[in-house]
Amino acid sequence: MYRLTLVSAALAAFVVGPAAAQQPSTQAINVYSFGFTPKLIHLAAGRPVTLTFTNTSGSGHDFTAKEFFAASQITAGAAPKGEIELHSGETKSITLVPRAGNYPTHCSHFLHATFGMVGTIDVK
Repeated sequence: MYRLTLVSAALAAFVVGPAAAQQPSTQAINVYSFGFTPKLIHLAAGRPVTLTFTNTSGSGHDFTAKEFFAASQITAGAAPKGEIELHSGETKSITLVPRAGNYPTHCSHFLHATFGMVGTIDVK
């Protein structure tokens, strides 16, 4: 009986362990006029993450990172053309598995990058 309980517990840990290890971490990104917080986003390569973007400004912005989104495996949400478009007060999330690299980000709206809406995603 003891052996059966021990084997059952080991089997449950094996089956549940990898799934629990793959739960996405979360990273909040504040989008405002004219910036992103954080400006430098650190992520772990190969580990699922949910990025949640919140536009706290009174106007529309986007978070553009074409190379990053193209290199990542997106599992929930979308980034059409490598962008997350946000209306005033809007929040959107995307879950993905990032690939190692250093990726530039910016807002593609007219002159927004010039005014400081730029950043970097560093994946190691």
